[in-house]
Amino acid sequence: MESTKLMSEPSCPFCSMIQSGDVVIDGNLAAVILDGFPVTIGHSLVIPKRREADFSKLSTDEQSEILSLASERMRQLQSEDPSITGFNLGVNVGTSAGQTVEHAHLHVIPRREGDVEDPRGGVRWVMASKADYWS
Repeated sequence: MESTKLMSEPSCPFCSMIQSGDVVIDGNLAAVILDGFPVTIGHSLVIPKRREADFSKLSTDEQSEILSLASERMRQLQSEDPSITGFNLGVNVGTSAGQTVEHAHLHVIPRREGDVEDPRGGVRWVMASKADYWS
């Protein structure tokens, strides 16, 4: 298992939030924070405490805790808001995939019935020309 020591970068907003204790759920290797630019109410990020940009370079223990905290956050959100009927989970790795903060993170995006006209395809819409595979 890798070190749990927080490797912080002053310009990293996620490191700053962890250091200030501005977290929703605090784990040993990871934490849940609210997204600064939420796409839905409750949009959260699960981030490792160790700063690493590439999700695939996180230890298996870190990845496991991130998934566990994501599940915990989903249950928490659904218990607080029964209008939540689904979730999108997503990780952007690299600038070509849309990653804007060089600190790995998993998006937990609550979804509600009717929040978009047609939710089919979900995360496939990152490549809009290929998302509508059912037509």
